[in-house]
Amino acid sequence: MTESAEPQALFAPSEKMVPHVFVIFGATGDLARRKLFPGLFRLMRSGLLPEQFRIIGSGRNSPGTDEEFRYKLAKAVFKFSGSARFDDHVWEEFAQRITFQTSSKDDGEALAAAVDAAMAELGPDTRKLLYLSVPPDSMEPMVKMLGATGLAEDARVVLEKPFGRDLESSRSLNTALHQVFAENQLFRIDHFLGKEAVQNILALRFANGFFEPVWNRHHISYVQIDVPESIGIEGRAGFMESTGTFRDMISTHLFQLLGFLALEPPVHVDAESLRVEKRKLFQAVRALDPDRVVFGQYEGYRDEPGVADESEVETFVAAEVWVDNWRWKGVPFLLRTGKAMEQSRRTITLGFVEPPLKMFDSANGFDSQPNELVFELTEDSTVTLELRAKRPGPALKLDHAKLHMRFSEAFADAEPLEAYERLLLDVLRDDQTLFTSAEEVERLWELCDPVLRQPPKVHSYEQGSWGPAQATELAGERGWRVPEKS
Repeated sequence: MTESAEPQALFAPSEKMVPHVFVIFGATGDLARRKLFPGLFRLMRSGLLPEQFRIIGSGRNSPGTDEEFRYKLAKAVFKFSGSARFDDHVWEEFAQRITFQTSSKDDGEALAAAVDAAMAELGPDTRKLLYLSVPPDSMEPMVKMLGATGLAEDARVVLEKPFGRDLESSRSLNTALHQVFAENQLFRIDHFLGKEAVQNILALRFANGFFEPVWNRHHISYVQIDVPESIGIEGRAGFMESTGTFRDMISTHLFQLLGFLALEPPVHVDAESLRVEKRKLFQAVRALDPDRVVFGQYEGYRDEPGVADESEVETFVAAEVWVDNWRWKGVPFLLRTGKAMEQSRRTITLGFVEPPLKMFDSANGFDSQPNELVFELTEDSTVTLELRAKRPGPALKLDHAKLHMRFSEAFADAEPLEAYERLLLDVLRDDQTLFTSAEEVERLWELCDPVLRQPPKVHSYEQGSWGPAQATELAGERGWRVPEKS
């Protein structure tokens, strides 16, 4: 890490924020190392954190002295922020505000004392933000500890998924939370909703006159939401064995993407208006049919360290979803996600209804592949409209063409926020627009409950493939959209 020029804020704060004490539970874990501390560092570098703040990391085991903890964090923040975005001057100022205090679900008194001391130092207007990055079975005991020690008082708390394991456990967790916190103190985070590309779905849908009128069953014949990953479980056998891909991805990320794609126009783009429309939408979603859900497990999964020899845990899921309302009746929404697949992608595809008459026959280039609108929700996100046009030349022959927009080129002078940065900033602003309510969580578990009670057979698939053959059949004649071969 080398010293760079004196930093300048990339953004001007929209309002002066009161001092804050951030408490990060699970501060030595992977999420904190890869996302939370780098995200807070970049927010400070951009001038988007309060002028006065303290960060108290916490966990069951001490990482050593505060200086040793900061040194480990420096390496992580440098790695995951990128050398171009790391600044030694900013880091020195950031690091001096970081300390560590051990705590557990059974003992939080020392941590509560450390938080009280930090708040007293910063002044009477100081607020608390608690980030719970803890295992699911520790969540309820941790919440009770927060209430018993007074840490919960006047605090906002960010909760990492999974929000329970099924309908019963999600209700139990919400009951425990509401015994300690009011609902407006709770921020259930889904980092997919913090992505610029996902939020752009709302902008493209509702701010453009050529999209909004066709966003319905009369013009769209199918929707695919596809989130394959090329990596395997990356040493996370314990998590995968206890959770599985269905609980990890379908009941959270992919249903949330479906929500943004399918909801009715909200009165305003704010938390209450969006939650009203998502609530109505998910009430219209039909509970999943286990016969229209495909589970898969990649070959070699059982050889991974920590995986049971006879494990039937799914590393792949494809599902057919139906929305039984006026706008979407009869339009299949196809969801797919899995580990150890051919590519890592975050692709949403909307297929358009074909013209009623085929004026151009196949000899002139007309084929069965429909027009499609494709969102690639990567960090360098794109939107592509695929259509047919006349190929230049003497014959009236059609060919496929693309209208393509890359956001990094369209807005070259913009500096986007990473998903966790955006969501942390929203918590600071008390903005729950991109966070999930208790009612929504329980409804999504209701939709998934039939599959959890009657899980499909787990089919084997080859690593580096697009999943088991049964999933291809689920997608029908069109099949799943896959990248063109270069």
